[in-house]
Parts: sequence; C-alpha cells; structure tokens
Amino acid sequence: MQNLAPIALFVYNRPQHTRRTIKFLQQNLLADESRLYIFSDAAKTPSQQDAVDEVRELIKNTTGFKTVKIIEQKYNLGLANSIIAGVTKLVNEYGKIIVFEDDLLSSPYTLQYFNEALKRYQHEEKVMHLSAYMYPLAGADALPETFLYRAAHSWGWATWQRAWADFNPNIDSLIAQFDKQKINDFSIDGRMNFWKQMQQFKAGKNNSWAIRWYASIFLKNGLTLNPAKSLIHNIGHDGTGIHSNIENMYAVSINKKQIENFPSLIQENELAYNLIKAFLRNRKGNVIERLIRFVIKFIK
Repeated sequence: MQNLAPIALFVYNRPQHTRRTIKFLQQNLLADESRLYIFSDAAKTPSQQDAVDEVRELIKNTTGFKTVKIIEQKYNLGLANSIIAGVTKLVNEYGKIIVFEDDLLSSPYTLQYFNEALKRYQHEEKVMHLSAYMYPLAGADALPETFLYRAAHSWGWATWQRAWADFNPNIDSLIAQFDKQKINDFSIDGRMNFWKQMQQFKAGKNNSWAIRWYASIFLKNGLTLNPAKSLIHNIGHDGTGIHSNIENMYAVSINKKQIENFPSLIQENELAYNLIKAFLRNRKGNVIERLIRFVIKFIK
C-alpha cells in the first residue's frame, strides 16, 4: 500500500467553486487511495451564513476518496488561521500534507506529482515546499518538466512536517531578519510585491499566511519545486474571493501530462528564475491595460 499524503481542502462560502474543485480532484490519479480532509470555516457575518450552509451541504456528499473527513468550525477563523491550524494538525499526524483551497482546478496528475515529489525530497532539507501552479511563462518549453525556485506559490502546494516546523508566523521576527539585499532578492529583483505584502501584513492591511510561509522558507535559504507548465488553474480571480481581484493575468491552460522528471541538483534554476522575472515585469500589460484594471478594481 502506498503511503500517500493526506489532502487538506479549505472551503468557505463559494459552493460553485467548491463543487468544481472537488470534481477535478476526484478525477485525479490516486484520489481513490487518498484521505481527504475538508476544513469548513464558519460564517464571519450573518449575510454569509446561507452560502456557508450551502457549501457544508455540498461537501457532505463528497465521494471518490479513500476516506473523507469534514471539520466544521463553530466560529470564523479566517483563511490564514484555518490553514495554519489545519496544516499543523495534519503534518503532525502524517508527516506531510497536500493543500488545496476551494478555487483550484487540478490536472489529473497533480496528486501523483505531489506524492512522487514528497517521497523524492523527503530528506532533502533545502527543499521545503512543492508548488503545482506556475505562471504562464513565455519560453516554458525550454525548461525541464520541474525546477527549483525560491518563492512559494500557494495555489495547490505540499510540504513536510520537517519544513513546516520552520514556519514563523511572527511578522516582526521575520522583518527583523531582512536587510536591503535580502528584500531585493525576496522580491525577485523588485519585480513582485512580496515585501509590500509583508509590510501590509504588519500594518493590518492583509492577513496572509502565505507571505509569512514564503518569508520563512526564504530566510532558511530554502527552495520550492515547481512544474514548468502549471498543474493548477485558479478560478478565484472573478471577484468572489476574500483576498483576490478580478483579473486574468495568471490564467493558464492546465498541463494534463504526467510529470516524470525531477531535478537532482538542489539549486535554483537560473533560466526559470529569469523567465519568471520577465513574466512578473510584464504581467500587468501596458499603461492602458493597467488603467482599465485600476478602474474595474475601483468600481468593485
């Protein structure tokens, strides 16, 4: 019997997104051999109660997995606290975990990719996080199937207890360890607003667990495994998410091929880094496209 990682699925108040996420997960190779844990957060306000109830009714009928366990919160934890608590619980029990949120469509080979990589790198301390999402990179065909990179994507991911033990949720402690050079390196040579996200968390303007997890990895000189072509498509950028805007710059076509090759050299792939940096530099388009996006966001 394979020692497969448990799957943690975090849901809230989006029944249509949740239904599609589960449907795609059910179609994964290894789904029927995997344990699924569904963490359902409680409504934050009375206006959200009906949608939360609809999601909870939906997940009760989930099949297609070895086991399904539903954890319903009595009080609203918020996404960050939900994920931190749920991941901590399962890695302490199983030593590893695969994590999904309620707006992620997956390739049929996503679970296989995660479980193979979890086994392959379980004792490689420098590899701390496995991502299934990747930006729509121009030049991706020049990359190997998978590569190592510094930043951690949170749209479908996996890790081990040994890596999660280094997660530091204390923003002041994290910020104190950065100097000017580290800020630049952390922000992909200034091409991504990761440092701004850190500052916004400290100011109470976001409640991101993911930016603190990436910072924890970065400060340990850790690396993340990534596919050159994404195994995940995020359908949450439609204005329904608590922490997302309406945008399509991160849209991808899901890679439906089995991943067979993994890096043996444990270092960041320089070509991948440069392709990602180029994508981040150009992702928002020209001035007119940026203005349109700003107006839509302002109206919303």
